[in-house]
Amino acid sequence: MSRELFNTVSADQFESANFISSRGAHLPYRLLRPSKLSPGRIYPLVVQLHGSGEIGTDNLSQLDRLAKSWAMPDIRDRYQAFILIPQFSIRSANYGPAAPDQHAVASPMLNDTIELINQFSSVNPIDKSRIYASGFSMGGSATWLLPTIAPNMFAGIVPMCGIAPPDSQASNFTNLPIIVIHGDADSENPITADRRFVQAIASLGTGQVALREYKGLKHQPPSDIYPGYWWRDWLFGQQRK
Repeated sequence: MSRELFNTVSADQFESANFISSRGAHLPYRLLRPSKLSPGRIYPLVVQLHGSGEIGTDNLSQLDRLAKSWAMPDIRDRYQAFILIPQFSIRSANYGPAAPDQHAVASPMLNDTIELINQFSSVNPIDKSRIYASGFSMGGSATWLLPTIAPNMFAGIVPMCGIAPPDSQASNFTNLPIIVIHGDADSENPITADRRFVQAIASLGTGQVALREYKGLKHQPPSDIYPGYWWRDWLFGQQRK
């Protein structure tokens, strides 16, 4: 999907709001509502997380191509859902340089994000059995980390080109459906962390995790992410028991 096509999506399509967490932190966010909102119906919630290049407080930069893709007419019509896109003023996930045991650690912003999800879900018609998360790069790492903070919240996640948590967290993922997307030529966020953690989950015997490796792909989303019916259809097919 060409960059020009994303330029046709206006930020004005996304509502602008600000959440203040229990620790007093400001978490600006954008919101895309279902295009066919019907009284009495409940809808899935997708939490879309941005990369390090979009850190800030303008409540605009986080509308990257992955976030904007949810507003494409065909995507928005096909997936009737609330799309929540917070913006982080600091890193949402921290990890050191590439190493065999490289792993991500959550920043306090992810606790704020869980609070936002809970508050938003309490005042909007959200199907709490169908809350999902996805993100690229730092956002992929943050997608991995959210279930370590709220293990029973998410019905499915799609971390893209991120850094996975330490193996000690694997038990929080044994009943969580996951598709991991990563290029094997990624030098910024090497795929080794995802391989390690996917294996750690699988070794526990009850995991529902699949690692989708892209040969020769560097640190970028693969071309089949947009429009990406395949991964979105899979995601929306997941429901937490």
